[in-house]
Amino acid sequence: MSKLGVEHNGYRKGIKLFNSEAFFEAHEMLEDVWRTAPKEHKKFLQGLIQVAVAMHHHSRGNVIGAQSLLARAARNLSGYPEEFHGIRLSTFLRSLADWHRALAEGRPVPPLPKM
Repeated sequence: MSKLGVEHNGYRKGIKLFNSEAFFEAHEMLEDVWRTAPKEHKKFLQGLIQVAVAMHHHSRGNVIGAQSLLARAARNLSGYPEEFHGIRLSTFLRSLADWHRALAEGRPVPPLPKM
């Protein structure tokens, strides 16, 4: 399996932007990484991008858009190992499921997920 290159500046910056709640900017940065990523890592990056966009939608009041993107992101990320390129996907996916459930039930959302 070829490497995504977690040493890739854009990847690291995208994760930092996401974790600092700059979701739109994280999406943009990770999209740049996605463009040149090896085929076997595209879905992983697409999943991360979808989570960033979902959180951006939520911050702007678009609950339906956030729900839809969280579901797609979970599908894209679920095929990767528990820990992948510095992200504990098992924990991250549980957090996304909690968010999706809260949005679907109209309950307050849990703390923001961290990558």
